[in-house]
Amino acid sequence: MNPATCPIPAAACGLCALRERRRFGGWLAAAGAAAWAGPAAAQGAGDAGVRDDVGRTSRMAQLVPAEQVEGQAAQQYLQLTREAGAQRQLAPPNHPQVLRLRAIAQRIVPFAPAWNERARRWRWEVNLLGSPELNAFCMPGGKIAFYSGILKKLRLDDDEVAAIMGHEMAHALREHARERMGKGMATRGLIDLGSAALGLGQLGRMAAQGAGQLAQLKFSRDDETEADIVGMDLAARAGYDPAAGVQLWQKMLAASRGAPPQWLSTHPASQTRIRDIQAKLPKVQPLYAKAAKPTQRYAPFTAG
Repeated sequence: MNPATCPIPAAACGLCALRERRRFGGWLAAAGAAAWAGPAAAQGAGDAGVRDDVGRTSRMAQLVPAEQVEGQAAQQYLQLTREAGAQRQLAPPNHPQVLRLRAIAQRIVPFAPAWNERARRWRWEVNLLGSPELNAFCMPGGKIAFYSGILKKLRLDDDEVAAIMGHEMAHALREHARERMGKGMATRGLIDLGSAALGLGQLGRMAAQGAGQLAQLKFSRDDETEADIVGMDLAARAGYDPAAGVQLWQKMLAASRGAPPQWLSTHPASQTRIRDIQAKLPKVQPLYAKAAKPTQRYAPFTAG
């Protein structure tokens, strides 16, 4: 974070932010539980959204305990935010964009347990990291971070932020990280067995490893597509226009000229994503139409 724009002295910023993250995490969990009994619980049988378009969580995820993955994520997130605070790259809790991100999260979180019952017990956290990267993430257990670069460079409005947040939350809710860990374990085991049984030698082993990596890239693209779909559903139920995903990926397409071809990328090509989002809009627009809308809108994060 630019020291000139940080309203809290450097000596206090990291400690204050850490206390606020703990307070916010507990408060958001309680607020989410209360809200779930209201508008989220009111979703009826006719409000299925995209649930029929998404299958069960992969059995590969069962190879790794959820508690283990969530515990590791919490430790990594704490270390990341502490390091960011020490480098004055962690936005303070009263930063306008932190308030914005947390307000949007507060609206989306109550709808998370419908996709993963464990989300009721997650201690959600949302932070803003000072970095030029066009990136955001949600770790298992509800640990969310946005990089300032994606907010500044793309000048995202609230609907676009909700599209990204819903997408990243969907990765955690659908346990994609846990699934990838399980698939990685299975792939490594098959490579070891196959190389030994067939006498492939070092060259054959390298080829087998390459094939395993390409398979995991395909899995990851599938995860990205699923996260887009589930994220649209979450954003729409929270009162954010799911069509914003189209303009979001148009911006990303313009910002990612020279990206690798789709078949070598862990993310679907932006044009593919746009078509997929447009195809699912008829299922989520009715959710948005009946959802309570945000009473406050926030200004984009301007460069400076």
